[in-house]
Amino acid sequence: MDVQTPELSFVIPVYNGAQTVPEVVRRILDVFARHSIEIVLVNDGSQDDTEMVCRSLVEANPDKIVFVHLAKNFGEHNAVLAGLAHTRGQCVAVLDDDGQNPPEEVLPMWKMLKDDNRDVVYGRYALKQHHWFRNLGSRLNDRMATWLLRKPKDLYLSSFKVMNRFLVGEILKYDGPFPYIDGLIFRATRNIGQIDVQHLSRECGRSGYTFTRLLRLWLNMFLGFSITPLRTAVIAGLLTSMLSILVLVGILVDKVWVNPGVPVGIPTVLVLITFFGGVQLTVLGSVGEYVGRIFLSQNGMPQFVIRDVMRGPRRAIRIAGPAIHASTSAAGEYRYV
Repeated sequence: MDVQTPELSFVIPVYNGAQTVPEVVRRILDVFARHSIEIVLVNDGSQDDTEMVCRSLVEANPDKIVFVHLAKNFGEHNAVLAGLAHTRGQCVAVLDDDGQNPPEEVLPMWKMLKDDNRDVVYGRYALKQHHWFRNLGSRLNDRMATWLLRKPKDLYLSSFKVMNRFLVGEILKYDGPFPYIDGLIFRATRNIGQIDVQHLSRECGRSGYTFTRLLRLWLNMFLGFSITPLRTAVIAGLLTSMLSILVLVGILVDKVWVNPGVPVGIPTVLVLITFFGGVQLTVLGSVGEYVGRIFLSQNGMPQFVIRDVMRGPRRAIRIAGPAIHASTSAAGEYRYV
């Protein structure tokens, strides 16, 4: 078994990427032909021929590629976490499977990571080629991250990033079922850089980010890595109570001194009841979401379930058999139970 540590590992979460991932892998192998690298492909419950395509890539490049096959779709961030757990490289690059992140751009990102001694370097798209709906979701996510995670306003959080081994180890210490990679990064470090990179247009297929997936990602950040929503709910409750007292005083003044003959309108009362009822439901919903996530975490909900792992001969034989549930030890190293 070759115990040489790769200079750079690539983690690529793949969802219905049978048509695009072979070209992404080919370009990585061409660009980094003179470097010691490994590529970890994570099949996140794809419905097309992704599994077969990824296995054929491992067979063609057994010394470079590892295939992690998840039992079902867990989401991009869970898939990335599964991939990080199977990397050995001194540094790790994360990129999409659709070919919109050129592997050539990893070189300047990697150089900045080492030269500036950064823990992570994000790729900032000079011109985004995503669909307008995805761009809208990204802008909303960016605003919320600035508010909740105290992210610098000029830092763009993209899925295209390069990290050092220290940060990867810190990320893998997280054992909750709702990972948000950027939240885990900001929880561990502020030694962050970014560099402008090219963003290519999608040649085929479409983004797997539906409204539901974007909402789930937003909730992971909103509720999983900050208690700001709870504090906001408390402030909103106090302001609403103060507003209700002012409205009540105004109604009494109007009734006693201004328009004593005008009855208090029933529509006004109904509107106020509806308003305060909405505030209460919002606060209770936020608290309920926190409690629900605590319940799922205590109930042993896994971050991901690995059906099997296919590796080349230089590292290990192919692992097959029962599904593998991920958990973490105190040291942050993954064990399988």
